[in-house]
Amino acid sequence: MSPHVLILGGTAEARRLAAALAARPGIRVTTSLAGRVSRPGALDGEVRVGGFGGPGGLASWLREERVDAVVDATHPFAATITGNAAAATAAARVPLLVLRRPGWQPGPGDRWHPVPSLEAAAGALPALGPRVFLTTGRLGLAAFAGLTELRFLVRSVEPPEPPLPPHTHVLLARGPFTVTDETALLREHRVDVLVTKDSGGAATSAKLAAARDLGLPVVVVRRPPLPDGVTALSDVPVLLARLDEVLARTR
Repeated sequence: MSPHVLILGGTAEARRLAAALAARPGIRVTTSLAGRVSRPGALDGEVRVGGFGGPGGLASWLREERVDAVVDATHPFAATITGNAAAATAAARVPLLVLRRPGWQPGPGDRWHPVPSLEAAAGALPALGPRVFLTTGRLGLAAFAGLTELRFLVRSVEPPEPPLPPHTHVLLARGPFTVTDETALLREHRVDVLVTKDSGGAATSAKLAAARDLGLPVVVVRRPPLPDGVTALSDVPVLLARLDEVLARTR
């Protein structure tokens, strides 16, 4: 029977991994998407959309579908999914690999304010300026809803979920973005402070360079920790090599 790999996806890295595995003869690859984006791009291999019903439901699915390995290639801030994957794979005795792009690192000229959560980011904003460029995605904006004196430019791929701050302008856009475009946007909206999650990767990093060039402070929400005993691999080729080792042991 062909080895079956489940990818918990939703990132560019998950897409590249699915393409690489689907191109290999004799491997069944299924990508699971949470369904938060209404029109995801085409994926190689099989695709499953929607949740599993928690760790127990995922463990049952792994057994029923005879999954040989799970790769968590979700967003670095998808802590619930990662926790469920760790619990489910332990229960089903299926190997788990985690793929995470490296986080961003501050450089000379950066004015970063690291914080542990969106709530902490909201608490830091009143002292940093009245006009905020908020790029933390469409979920979790309730943390900023009480900041009635500030003005927000909110950018997300799809319309954000309420509640929102009362003075909010929504910009629907998908990266990658250029430094030139980001600089123009910051100037057009007279932004005083940028808020972002440490998502890593190049697709949305231009805003950091633009903020540096303009001397703007950046509130950076740190990534949630991985579950105990779980480590992450940082790129697709390294993960593929480790996955080959794992699959070889299951045959």
